[in-house]
Amino acid sequence: MASVTELAVARSARPRIDEFRRITIKVGSSLLVDSAQGTIRRAWLGALADDIAALHRGGADILVVSSGAVALGRSVLSLAPGVLKLEDSQAAAAVGQIALARLWAEVLSGRQITTGQILVTFADTEERRRYLNARATIGRLLDLHAVPVINENDTVATSEIRYGDNDRLAARVATMASADLLILLSDVAGLYTAPPSENPSAKLIEIVPRITAEIEAMAGGAASSLSRGGMRTKIEAGKIATTAGTHMLIADGRIEHPIARLRDSGSCTWFLTGTNPVTARKKWIAGSLEPRGALHVDMGAARAIAGGASLLPAGVKRIEGNFARGDCVIIRDEHGAEIGRGLIAYDAGDAMRIAGRNSRDIEALLGLPGRAEIIHHDDMVLNGD
Repeated sequence: MASVTELAVARSARPRIDEFRRITIKVGSSLLVDSAQGTIRRAWLGALADDIAALHRGGADILVVSSGAVALGRSVLSLAPGVLKLEDSQAAAAVGQIALARLWAEVLSGRQITTGQILVTFADTEERRRYLNARATIGRLLDLHAVPVINENDTVATSEIRYGDNDRLAARVATMASADLLILLSDVAGLYTAPPSENPSAKLIEIVPRITAEIEAMAGGAASSLSRGGMRTKIEAGKIATTAGTHMLIADGRIEHPIARLRDSGSCTWFLTGTNPVTARKKWIAGSLEPRGALHVDMGAARAIAGGASLLPAGVKRIEGNFARGDCVIIRDEHGAEIGRGLIAYDAGDAMRIAGRNSRDIEALLGLPGRAEIIHHDDMVLNGD
């Protein structure tokens, strides 16, 4: 096993919170809800909202992945302590999600920030069509300077498909949104060389350049009765995030103003990545997905996408294949040469109807409004990228 000195990096080498343009913040149930009373820790939440507002004013896009719906709902419904049956958990979530959404809307609106609620399930991040829908909604909210507040849809999730913790959900959301930083606020201060509750001499690891088998072996279990996850799930979240080009950190969120403390170089554990979300996403599109069709584009469209533009229907001359929205397709020039690949925004039939036409005509051709781009630039990788 690597030594602490080999794993730890000088504090001055840490990234700075202010360097990141898009940040996902995960808030655990044990931070938001007082376990003894089943009530909201309002002073703590207000301090966190101040931290979020400061990042938002600084120009960063902020997403919040918030636990707490089940914990709030079970208190309102006076459900007995202990592990809930699935139907009781879903009922608690149905009640608690209303309270949780209202809470975040109120606390952030008091700081002149608009909030939008998004509920997701495992399938929303695994099936490409639903993934693209969720990604587009998140992207539009961020374009409008709103803060999406996201939670697992516990009212419909089952024990077979649910994440079981919001650490991995937060990692999936961060990668879906192309966030360059994921902050896991929890009831632990970071990753230690051993579980500190069992080993008083355990040392906090400040920086993890790469998640290895030795790092995974250091993980313990859940720290709180309200938490569904533990250090193991945080390490799994780190693997998801860093593979997709997102840095991640684990920090103690129990104190007031936890983000401000991190901006002042407070203690935490950083999990670093050697890539970035754009590069990682392009690599995934180029090498991990089987193409289901091809679009032949004219010279003008080829020049435009080479310059960083999205591919519009007007530039498409011919379509091949029987693909569905979200599938990977090859982009070919007038001579049939492959110039790139991308995730198509339309099914094959609809794509054929709008090919060669102006984006303004999409609603008349399809009978409903559609996306102006047939392949968005963010969903495209060109040869040489």
